[in-house]
Amino acid sequence: MSDTQWGRPQSIYLAGFDVFRPDALAHGEQLKMLCNKYGYEGRYPMDKRVPRNLPPQEQARWICRNNLEVLRECDLVVANLNPFRGSEPDSGTVFEVGYAVALGKPVWAYTSRSDSLVEQLAVQRLPGGRGPVDSLGYSVEDFGLNLNLMLACSINVVVGSIEDCLHEIDEVQRLSL
Repeated sequence: MSDTQWGRPQSIYLAGFDVFRPDALAHGEQLKMLCNKYGYEGRYPMDKRVPRNLPPQEQARWICRNNLEVLRECDLVVANLNPFRGSEPDSGTVFEVGYAVALGKPVWAYTSRSDSLVEQLAVQRLPGGRGPVDSLGYSVEDFGLNLNLMLACSINVVVGSIEDCLHEIDEVQRLSL
């Protein structure tokens, strides 16, 4: 009987903006080695090469189909939800997190940000008690969470690195045996 049949996940989909790094392939190998250290098979979105003969929009569709297929094959998702190109996590990664949650897969995420959204953003309080609001006047969630409530309340969030996240997953798995 495999470990998955005993309740321990075996494969992890590694979601994150890491695929945009200049050293994305080498970094993906490092992430997979960390997964292996904890007894998991890491699956990285760039494991398969995009066919070069496709026009750009078809390449994008191929990447989307491939990533969702690999995500569906995995037992759980580990997502890098550190800020990307601003103060929010990468939108593609957030999509993958939501997709995995909709599939009923366990999702774990890591971020270096422990401070609340209000503490992360330049906010102000408006007359009449309205606020906090950002520089454009949009309300900022004030629940003491370090991520948007839809993420923070539906997944397991670890403040730290991917290794901290994998260690936490491993601890939870040990306690559940």
